[in-house]
Amino acid sequence: MQMATLGKQGPTVSALGIGTWAWGDTFFWNYGKQYGAEQVRAAFEAAITAGITFFDTAEIYGFGKSESLLGEFCQQSPAAIDIATKYGPAPWRWRGEDVRDALSSSLERLQLTRATLYQVHWPFAFLMSQETLMNALADAVQSGQIAAVGVSNYSAAQLREAHSLLAKRGIPLAVNQMQYSLLHRDIERNGVLTAARELGITILAYSPLAQGLLTGKYDPENPQSPDGARRLDSRFSARGLQKIAPLLRLLRQLGDRYTKTPAQVALNWLVAQGDVIPIPGAKNAQQATQNAGALGWSLTPEEVAQLEQASRSF
Repeated sequence: MQMATLGKQGPTVSALGIGTWAWGDTFFWNYGKQYGAEQVRAAFEAAITAGITFFDTAEIYGFGKSESLLGEFCQQSPAAIDIATKYGPAPWRWRGEDVRDALSSSLERLQLTRATLYQVHWPFAFLMSQETLMNALADAVQSGQIAAVGVSNYSAAQLREAHSLLAKRGIPLAVNQMQYSLLHRDIERNGVLTAARELGITILAYSPLAQGLLTGKYDPENPQSPDGARRLDSRFSARGLQKIAPLLRLLRQLGDRYTKTPAQVALNWLVAQGDVIPIPGAKNAQQATQNAGALGWSLTPEEVAQLEQASRSF
């Protein structure tokens, strides 16, 4: 299995992870209706079988349900598993002790004494300064509760500030989790990817399949409405799907060349960017197995460039 390092010298994890927002989320993903605990357990087991041992969650996913499910599954698995979770800044959290308490609660739900990665979910400061926040995270590293520190949705300037504050404590900033896919390439234009590469920070790419648009499931010739809140997203309309049709055709053509799905090609393109770990979601075993098929092979530089050109407008 391909492996990757979180940051310059951080923990080594599988080169592709599984995002678990859908594990317990009833609003956006309709957990408990079309699928439930049995299906996400099967997704977990299929990922482990395929060699994917890195899972990303957050305290807000299902209001703790995602962490609890992961904790239960990990306890029943003999595999060595890496868990990343997230701290949610909120107005009522203004002390360093609040970060410590949130982390302790997450670890309790996960049934862990130590998480591989702990991330700040949003760059909102509210009443807590970034200095207080980063010092609290550095304390958690030094106490052994977490192996590495990450942030999420941080701009280039915010990323540099967080990196600088942690460096004063001798702690590297390992990760910035950002939306990144062939249909969402903003980090290439707004300085985030450049800053991450300069500082040796890994990008965890969330929504790497654009919430399903890059799987090939949604066809402009036969549009269908997705589940949950996604049905309100204009990109899933017939007009929206028509805009991405040329890119989907290229994904299928390249997939046919390698006997891969459009989703596997889209994920492989992200891996080819270097220091990028995609974390696609998986609600069942089939999706988890398909995700894993993005590893173990490589697009050629010419094919990577073809996809770059076809998706440049996004």
